[in-house]
Amino acid sequence: MSDHANINHANPSEATGPSVLKLDGLRKSYNIGLPTELEVLHGLDMTLHAHDFCALVGPSGSGKSTLLNLIGLLDQPTSGELYLLDQATRELDDEGRTKIRRESIGFVFQFHHLIEAFSALENVLMPLMVKGGKPTAEQTQWAAQLLEAVGLKGFERKKPSQLSGGQQQRVAIARALVTRPALLLADEPTGNLDTQTAAHIFELLRRFNREFGCAVLIVTHDPRLSETCDRTITLVDGEFTGDEWHKRQRA
Repeated sequence: MSDHANINHANPSEATGPSVLKLDGLRKSYNIGLPTELEVLHGLDMTLHAHDFCALVGPSGSGKSTLLNLIGLLDQPTSGELYLLDQATRELDDEGRTKIRRESIGFVFQFHHLIEAFSALENVLMPLMVKGGKPTAEQTQWAAQLLEAVGLKGFERKKPSQLSGGQQQRVAIARALVTRPALLLADEPTGNLDTQTAAHIFELLRRFNREFGCAVLIVTHDPRLSETCDRTITLVDGEFTGDEWHKRQRA
């Protein structure tokens, strides 16, 4: 096993824009100091730039969920460093991590986690409400524009129970984008959808990657999805084993 699983040797012609995410020797262990101590991520190095559209693939138990939690600042690495927009994050306290997470990262999950008591528009506004209280008229207009962009104009007042699974996922994508994040993390975003709806959701992610310039990292088990990304990174047993660039799809 190498000290660092280094996949920073990406094609430089494909690296566009400033660095959004950088992993430097990232390690994660559990039960530290106990006989059952287990290291699950082994010195990972990786860089994502603005406009990158990247899939993270690997078998179950490879460490994808652990890595996504670290990148999303929901957990802390044991050693190494994780930079978001060139800011080191490992030594930040909970308040500091929360601030960066709210301002710079959007999340889309397989299960949308919408709030049933809220309308579609209110769900989209939730990250802004958590951050600053009652949304402004400008923020409300922006949220409505995002709902229109994901094909849900006229559904602003609908509750999640009144929406299909695909529509609910569209609301979740709009919610993830409402803060204009530099990094969008999507964990099996199409895993609970039929093939046609999944294709529409994927195209939405691709569209916003082009239009907003946010880096997108998609965790997926679907090879059809990963092959249509610009880049596929493979994680096996806590180490990066592949970093493949695909031919870019032009808009």
